[in-house]
Parts: sequence; C-alpha cells; structure tokens
Amino acid sequence: MEQNIVITIARHFGSGGKTIGQMLAEDLGIQCYDKEVLRMASEESGINEALFNQKDEKLKRPQIFEKSKGEYKGRLISPGSDEFVSDHNLFNYQAKIIRDLAERESCVIIGRAADYVLKDYPGVVSVFVHAPKAWCVRQAIERNACPEKDVEKFIEKTDKARSDFYNYYTGNKWNDARNYDLCLNSQRLGFVGVMEAIEAYIRVRFGKLPNE
Repeated sequence: MEQNIVITIARHFGSGGKTIGQMLAEDLGIQCYDKEVLRMASEESGINEALFNQKDEKLKRPQIFEKSKGEYKGRLISPGSDEFVSDHNLFNYQAKIIRDLAERESCVIIGRAADYVLKDYPGVVSVFVHAPKAWCVRQAIERNACPEKDVEKFIEKTDKARSDFYNYYTGNKWNDARNYDLCLNSQRLGFVGVMEAIEAYIRVRFGKLPNE
C-alpha cells in the first residue's frame, strides 16, 4: 500500500501559511484542511460545531499555567462523561480526524498541532511558516484593510493563543524549530518560493511528490 504524505503547516499570523498551504495542495492535486477539521470533528462526535469554533486554537487562560496537563494521549472521552464537551475532548476529536485523514489520503493540514498529533506517522512533513513581525503586519493590513495598531494587537493576540494552545496540548514550544522538518521565512522566499521549498524537500525525502 502506497504511503500517504501529509504536510502540516504551523504559521505566524500574517505570514501567509494558510495561503501557502492552499497553493501547495492545489499544485499537488490534494486536499487542504483547515476549519474543515472542526466540521468533521463535530460530525464525528455529535458535539455542536460552534463549540469547536469557540475553542479553535485557543485556551482558557488559567490552563496555560498547568504545564502539559492537557498533553494529547489519544483517548476519547465517552458521551456519558461530564468531560465529554471539555476543551480537552474537543482537541481529542480534532486529533482523531487528523489521524483519520493521514490514514486515508495525502493532504495538507493547517494548524491545530497536527505535526504533534502525527509525530509518529512516517509520512508527515511538518512545516513552520514565519516572517518578521513588520512584514506580517503589512500583509495583514493589505488583506484586512485594518488600522495598523489594531492589526499589531490582533497578531500578537492570535500568535499568543496559538502558542499557548500548542504548548499546552503537546508539552513542546510552538516556535521551537526542533519540532518541525522545515522552518521557512515567507518574506525571504515569497509564497511560491515556500511552496517550492516544501515540494523540493518532499522529493528528496520520499523520492516523489504525492500523486506522482
């Protein structure tokens, strides 16, 4: 059976990580999953999708001080439990969907600690897309047409939330290069350059791209 290749993309807000993931998926002829993971987790669990969206890559503030208490172990909590709709179980169901996707198809998965969930999967390629803050601000302003001061605050808040979420559920640091196969600067390479760098890595490591 041919091994699926799954590219996971963690990203600074404004770095273009999501856009790059979509470009990569289109170029490779595979699917890109972002918020679709939340919809699929809702369908799998029967838990309202709104709850998944409310907690998407976010934590309740007191949890960040409980180091690795939520570290992912893979166990789903049963519907009869008081913890069935807990943040921890919402993450568990997202992780189940990510694992199911990896077993089913080659694809791109954006965020949601997918690199950690699939850390033991031989076909995973984990990528962190980053860029200098000023460049991310400019990109966000162009995309959202928001005042710069508001964008700066939003970027800081979003990246902090993503970092806390990742740290809590994995026990690792979100922006630690050792957690990823590739860390790529989208300002220096451009979106197409980052996509091509990922594809070049896949060719070297696996000998071919997905669907070849």
